[in-house]
Amino acid sequence: MTASAAGYDLPGVFTTLSPELAALASEVPSDPLEVCRTVQELVLHMIDIGPLDLPPERIADKDLRGAEEILGSLLRQNPAPLHVARPPTERVVGTCRDFVVVSCALLRLRGIAARARCGFATYFKEGEGIDHWVLEYRHEREDRWVRIDAQYVGLGRVEHDADLVEGQFLTGGEAWHRYRDGSIDPDAFGVAGTDHAWGVAEIRGNAVRDLAALMRVETLPWDEWGRMTASYEGETGPDYDALMDLIAATCAAHDPESIARLYASEDLAVPKSLGA
Repeated sequence: MTASAAGYDLPGVFTTLSPELAALASEVPSDPLEVCRTVQELVLHMIDIGPLDLPPERIADKDLRGAEEILGSLLRQNPAPLHVARPPTERVVGTCRDFVVVSCALLRLRGIAARARCGFATYFKEGEGIDHWVLEYRHEREDRWVRIDAQYVGLGRVEHDADLVEGQFLTGGEAWHRYRDGSIDPDAFGVAGTDHAWGVAEIRGNAVRDLAALMRVETLPWDEWGRMTASYEGETGPDYDALMDLIAATCAAHDPESIARLYASEDLAVPKSLGA
């Protein structure tokens, strides 16, 4: 099945844009790298808000789920078309996930197959896998998915940022597979700036979030559903780990029909309460 047939060139629940927003995006470049560079000047990562003294309601934008809502908040600060760069004080506050979701929305608007991936970057701190989201777009001529860091591409901070090499970023399922074969220390994988969100449970959580992202349901990084909370509390057992094995294998196989069947099973589909 092609990327287009899998629906990655079509908007999902969080990447659908209204006609009004689509019109404001008309001059955004269509090249995937340039789309990401454009979004970098629209979104401000929450770790960079320190010196800006933004009010609490602006910081709360990190909880917005859909590209429509994210860009709507941006336009309330500055109603210019989306190809116009904003100064940091006029950007919408978000996380790495928001750089990816907005970029996916703009690419899908143009019929370009793109998808979010949830997992861990190994290039922020040596020996650690830091919770992160990246973007993949379909390179039709080369018949492959290209994995790029939407937040940092072109900024000179990440090697191979426009085409990440194997091991630089591990999806939740890829990290789970490496944990199971003993090639990584799970306690070195987690959320920067936290003491609790590290270890096997965080890898499980990102495996489930990545499965949802492959269904074009890009949840917030801290969303929990199904048995994820029980996993974080140490209350799951071998059966849940076996489910993680299945998630890892299914996502690695890149078969959209198998992904859809698995996602529809108990504990894995994102509930309507989280916007799905």
